[in-house]
Amino acid sequence: MGHLDHTAFGVLTPALSYLMAVIGAALGLRCTVRALGTTGRSRRNWLLTAASAIGTGIWTMHFVAMLGFAVRGTDIRYDVPLTILSLLVAMLVVGAGVFCVGYGKDRRRALLVGGLSTGVGVASMHYLGMAALRLHGTVEYDPLLVALSVVIAVVAATAALWAALNIKSPLAVAVASLVMGAAVSSMHYTGMFAVRVDVAPAAGGLPGASAMQFIFPLAVGLGSYLFVTAAFVALSPTASERAAYPTAGGATSTRTANIPV
Repeated sequence: MGHLDHTAFGVLTPALSYLMAVIGAALGLRCTVRALGTTGRSRRNWLLTAASAIGTGIWTMHFVAMLGFAVRGTDIRYDVPLTILSLLVAMLVVGAGVFCVGYGKDRRRALLVGGLSTGVGVASMHYLGMAALRLHGTVEYDPLLVALSVVIAVVAATAALWAALNIKSPLAVAVASLVMGAAVSSMHYTGMFAVRVDVAPAAGGLPGASAMQFIFPLAVGLGSYLFVTAAFVALSPTASERAAYPTAGGATSTRTANIPV
């Protein structure tokens, strides 16, 4: 049985991964709130941004945390196609849940279906990412802890979508994002504690890319995407602000017209 270390770099990777989850959740919730206040193409675009933000945040959280994962007695590599597939799965399933809420007529049913599909999808992303691991040995899982991690994922996803439907103020979104980040992190580490590795030392090299060769640059790139998108969303006017522009412009014109010459 190999000794598993989930914090090879100390608290750095857990803290940074939690931050990524919080940023993704905050951005996704904010975009969903903006989407529900619009219609047509604008709603679709906001929902797409929300799905990409939450999906990217969850995936980045997972693999930033994996940077701190080590197994005594073996190196670790990652299968690149499977890792990329896990990112696509994260975005697609979160997108399905977000669009279900954004366009669902029956809010309660949309919330339940969206939360279930998103939660199962997040768990699938996690275990697909784990399937991308390449090491000298075999990986096994505790089925009870795996089931618990899936339940946590479903509850977290449902809570996030509920927050998107019911929470409007920036402060409430911030609090909901902190809770969502904690739930996603809990799901991740519950799934990681389910892992058992039987190390079988071998002289040959491992296929795939190392974390620093592939995971780290990709995580940095996706993290940068989250920050840039967050800045764009923060600077873009809301629907109420856009609606106020013509009024402000009209008032300005009226005041100008009434100035005596």
